[in-house]
Amino acid sequence: MTSSAGAVKAAPWNDPAARPYVEIERITKSFGDFKAVDDVSLKIYKGEIFCLLGASGCGKTTLLRMLGGFESPSSGRIFIDGEDMTGVPPYERPVNMMFQSYALFPHMSVEQNVAFGLKQDGVAKREIVERVATMLDLVKLGSFAKRMPHQLSGGQKQRVALARSLVKRPKLLLLDEPLGALDKKLREHTQFELISLQDKLGVTFVVVTHDQEEAMTLASRIGVMNHGEIVQAGTPPEIYEFPSSKFVADFVGSVNIFEGKLIEDEPEYVRIGSEELGGVIYVSHGISAAPEAVVWAAVRPEKIFMSTAPPEGADNVARGAVQDIAYLGDLSIYLVKLPTGKIVRVTQPNTSRHAEAITWDQQVYLSWDATSPVVVTR
Repeated sequence: MTSSAGAVKAAPWNDPAARPYVEIERITKSFGDFKAVDDVSLKIYKGEIFCLLGASGCGKTTLLRMLGGFESPSSGRIFIDGEDMTGVPPYERPVNMMFQSYALFPHMSVEQNVAFGLKQDGVAKREIVERVATMLDLVKLGSFAKRMPHQLSGGQKQRVALARSLVKRPKLLLLDEPLGALDKKLREHTQFELISLQDKLGVTFVVVTHDQEEAMTLASRIGVMNHGEIVQAGTPPEIYEFPSSKFVADFVGSVNIFEGKLIEDEPEYVRIGSEELGGVIYVSHGISAAPEAVVWAAVRPEKIFMSTAPPEGADNVARGAVQDIAYLGDLSIYLVKLPTGKIVRVTQPNTSRHAEAITWDQQVYLSWDATSPVVVTR
């Protein structure tokens, strides 16, 4: 699949000579004194699935609507395939937008819904029939062509809306929370269908979502938004493993964040004294920070080892009592309370049916490798 995996392998965003397919240049959108989008610059490359990820009200949908021409920027410019689209109306842009509600026409059949945009554009009847049939086969709805929207499931409606958006062969498809109305299992299944479809068609997708798992599954790259700004853009592994701030570390996935002060700062390592941990955090790389600066060490729950016997060494170690356990089948989540009052989240895969059971109120030791913490300074 070249949409996610292939795009990451090619990584055009790391090539200074690569030409962006979509370029957002210092875009701001104000509503009175409120800046919904604040001085955003972004480059998106051909064939990407780029996800705008953020909480409600962070500006991601406003940014998407400006790409589609449904909102006009207060300042800045938008280029698509090298052309300035800033003042171009939606119907003249090589863009289609799929809304969260799907907005199917209830009085039209599946094939009539998909054909609607082509008829509006004056495409020849024979070509409409061919293109609609091809697209319905691609989204696995060929046998549903004569059905009405009320006869479809949520997942089928979603695929009709997707077919209607793609049948016009846009250069860029904008998707606003495209899977939000589906249940969890169907959503997961549809994510992989969407990747496969995008791979076959080669259309560039920009997807808005508040669902971190969805963004991590779909995206070649993710732009994390907060208060109208893109606070970090990168591949899913970059965003997860190397967050640029406390906000990104905390927003994407689960994380334990320990506040502390630098007590040793060498080019090859740092040591952080943390009252929250009740000990010292050792990190096997240097950072850029002033001596004795306040920093935060972020450690993902799956990178923490838990045992009933004390580990070797004094750094990256804590002792606590198991306060709560959640069994999720494939893994278990443990909340461990340290003597300082700090609650640490630990996840462990349930790889064995007969593993030694750690239970409530049990005293345990927590430890992690020196490569596991990510140190952020803001």
